[in-house]
Amino acid sequence: MSSPIDWRFMDIVAERSGQPIATCYQCRKCTAGCPTAFVMDYDPAQIVHMVQMGERRALLSSQAIWMCVGCETCGTRCPNGICVGRINDALRQMAAEEGVRVGAPAIYQFHRAFLNNLRRFGRVHEITMIVEYKLRSLDLLSNLDLGARLLLARKLPPLPQVIRRRQEIARLFEAAGAHAAETPEGRE
Repeated sequence: MSSPIDWRFMDIVAERSGQPIATCYQCRKCTAGCPTAFVMDYDPAQIVHMVQMGERRALLSSQAIWMCVGCETCGTRCPNGICVGRINDALRQMAAEEGVRVGAPAIYQFHRAFLNNLRRFGRVHEITMIVEYKLRSLDLLSNLDLGARLLLARKLPPLPQVIRRRQEIARLFEAAGAHAAETPEGRE
C-alpha cells in the first residue's frame, strides 16, 4: 500500500526552505556533485522530485535528509539555484516537529550532540560533543584508537572555549523552537 500523496507538500517545503522547488526539471546536476549521494536512500534529485510529487511520509522518514552535510554543492551546480541542503533542513525540521521516526538514528544522535554542544558553549568542543554522541548512540567502543591518537597529538583541546555573547546563540535556539531542545523520547 502506497502512502497518501500530499499535494500541498511542495508549497510548504518551498516556503520553509526558501527554495524554488517547482523550477526543478531533473537535470541531476545536484546529484552529480553531491559528496554523500552514494550513501543516501534517495539522492538529491530524487528528494526534489519526491517533494514535487507530495511524498511527505517517505521523505520525512528517510535516511537521506539526515545524510546531507550542507555543503551546498547542489545549489552551486543547479541552473535554477535550488539548494537541496536547505530543503533537507526544512524536511528535518518538519520530521522533528511531527515526531517522525528518524531514518538514520546514529546521524540524528550526532546532530543532537552537535547542536547541544553549540548551545552550551557557543562553539563546538569536540571532546564533549563526542562523549555526548557516544552516550546517546551507545556506540562506546568504536574509534577509541583514533581518539587516543588525536588526544596524544594534542589535536583536541581538553577544555572547551566559551565564546562571549553566548546569549545571542541562546536567542537563535529560542527562535528555532522546541525541536531544537533535547531529543524527545521515541523519536530515534
